[in-house]
Amino acid sequence: MHLSEILGNEEYVLISGSLECDVTSVEYDSRKIQPGSLFVAITGFTSDGHDFIKQAVNSGASAVIADSRREGNPSDTLKEICGDSCTLVEASDTRRFLALASAAFASHPERNIAISGITGTKGKTTSAFMLHAILEKSGAGAGLIGTVQNVIAGKVTHAEHTTPESKEIFDMMSQLRDAGIGNLVMEVSSQGLKLDRVYGIRYRCACFTNLYEDHIAPNEHPDMEDYMRCKLKIFDNCENGIINTDCEAGRQAAEYASSRCNVITYGLAEGAQVRASDLTKKRMGHVTGTEFTVTSPFYNGRVFTALPGEFNVYNALCAITCAGVLGVDFEAVKQALGEISVPGRVQPVENNLEITILVDYAHNAAALESVVRTLRDYTEGRIITVFGCGGNRSRTRRFEMGEVSGNLSDYTVITSDNPRNEAPEAIIEDIVTGISKTSGKYEIVQDRSEAICRAIEMAAPGDTVLIAGKGHEDYQIFADKTIHFDDHEQAQLAVKKAEAKRT
Repeated sequence: MHLSEILGNEEYVLISGSLECDVTSVEYDSRKIQPGSLFVAITGFTSDGHDFIKQAVNSGASAVIADSRREGNPSDTLKEICGDSCTLVEASDTRRFLALASAAFASHPERNIAISGITGTKGKTTSAFMLHAILEKSGAGAGLIGTVQNVIAGKVTHAEHTTPESKEIFDMMSQLRDAGIGNLVMEVSSQGLKLDRVYGIRYRCACFTNLYEDHIAPNEHPDMEDYMRCKLKIFDNCENGIINTDCEAGRQAAEYASSRCNVITYGLAEGAQVRASDLTKKRMGHVTGTEFTVTSPFYNGRVFTALPGEFNVYNALCAITCAGVLGVDFEAVKQALGEISVPGRVQPVENNLEITILVDYAHNAAALESVVRTLRDYTEGRIITVFGCGGNRSRTRRFEMGEVSGNLSDYTVITSDNPRNEAPEAIIEDIVTGISKTSGKYEIVQDRSEAICRAIEMAAPGDTVLIAGKGHEDYQIFADKTIHFDDHEQAQLAVKKAEAKRT
């Protein structure tokens, strides 16, 4: 494409060169520049793309877009760097330009795809997996972009960010369009909204799950007002706002969205348009979950979700509402939710030991308390919790998690997580400080693999083993190395050993 076609009717200033230069790709990472690439310089938290314009030009970039708000790198200097071989354009917001250029270069794949975006502090990943499973079960097919992984045209890839940069998003949508897949489910983080990674995307369904105090940091949000304001941006370009109105933030979101799109509310309280009632704990085979009655404009009847806890009923309602808007058959909804498994989110580990084994990402005190309290209602015997804490992170978290597990678990196996540059023994000592404030029973097994084996071996029929902290992560970080380590895989190996001993 010519640069002029990519820029379209957007406002910009041509500093030097020709708008008719050929563009072979759109990039924001100077290391990926090939001859003919358009380099869009964006400013990040740790580096400034403008400092890499020379590298991009030396690698063969045919054009550069610079941000007029940049600090340093004056136009005369950049003009000299670009010389006669590279066109230099200045725009007022290169993050938005990156999204617009990526969409234009990919011939606007977003126009051919029904996009469901899910935002909120908690529940994004599980709700997204649920909706993706429903669409797959229906035969419609869908892509998935999120925290745990990306699934595009059947190919599963590791996710670097919950919401990637716009260039990657449009590339993935292009692959979906070319494969004839007309649905995309994506987690939309507050950072993705704040940094315009999803700029220009129109959502068929824009979902708001909840809002809790989180992500308040210098490089994220200065306060809760900014956090909420960024979340609400998802409703600025959507057809249907799907909102949990059982929380105050959800009611605020519904008020904001009501003047911008069609609003559909969900929840457990009376008045929600899509409502769950008559919640019943239920175990089906190796799976512990919840059965409930859904009442909605789309579906009415009993639904079983293969994930325990009231919070997962909320996640299911989010997915159910989207499925209703997208016209999915109720049977596909019920089948998908009855089989759902989300990596690292109360993920079950099958076994013949008559125990429940779950892997969960709970890596702070609030999350651990929530999941253990939930599992108490589903557990006949003891709750045995295995967890550690990450190194080079808040020490307070260690004391708090130790205290929570000591108070709420029947037994705790304290182990290592990602010690990073800290001594595992020192981290464990901090956890012990917290758990020692309680009367909870515990032991220390520093090797995480051995700790998982120990917990499963000691579990009796009716017990629940919770392996917390790492969830979907498939690595363990030490000071001198990073190794492959997957809690679910390790639990499966431990189950085989335990089953062999009992036969």
